[in-house]
Amino acid sequence: MKLILKVKSTIILFTVLSIFSFNLFAEESLPFGYKNIELGLTLDATKTELLKNPEFGYRGDRDVSLIPGDYRVLIETDASRKKASYFTQCWFQFYREQLYTITLNINPQKMDYYSMFTTLTKKYGDPATLDPQKAVWKNEDITMILEKPLSIKYIDNQITDELANYSTIEKSAEEISRQNFLDEF
Repeated sequence: MKLILKVKSTIILFTVLSIFSFNLFAEESLPFGYKNIELGLTLDATKTELLKNPEFGYRGDRDVSLIPGDYRVLIETDASRKKASYFTQCWFQFYREQLYTITLNINPQKMDYYSMFTTLTKKYGDPATLDPQKAVWKNEDITMILEKPLSIKYIDNQITDELANYSTIEKSAEEISRQNFLDEF
């Protein structure tokens, strides 16, 4: 009798662990971007990959501009004139020649939010946060955001944190300077 209970307990434990393990490994890790356009690419490597894939609507250097601030570049593409593309506009932001944000605006006449959400949830698990306007998946390296009406963003957490800290330091110096000015009166 004890042996039967022990065997049943072992089978139940094994079954529970198997199901838990399957769910744990069934989800993929978050992607670093879309197709060959991945966070961390250099500016030149990103341009090369964009030229290889007409889906983005990249027209070359005329789509590249400087963003005010240190070492920032933006590539803005218009894929809306490409009938086969699911994208409308795409933005690729660089800091110190490194791609740190990808924003892909998806044509809502060709794709819907619910289809994107269910696909991403099946592939990457439940989002870390969810509200009526967006779903956010996040790990140590990457934040992936699906926003309404229909866009997906890939964000390099390390560079974003660095930029946030830099702007806080810059603001603090500005506040100190302001206070010094006021103290002169």
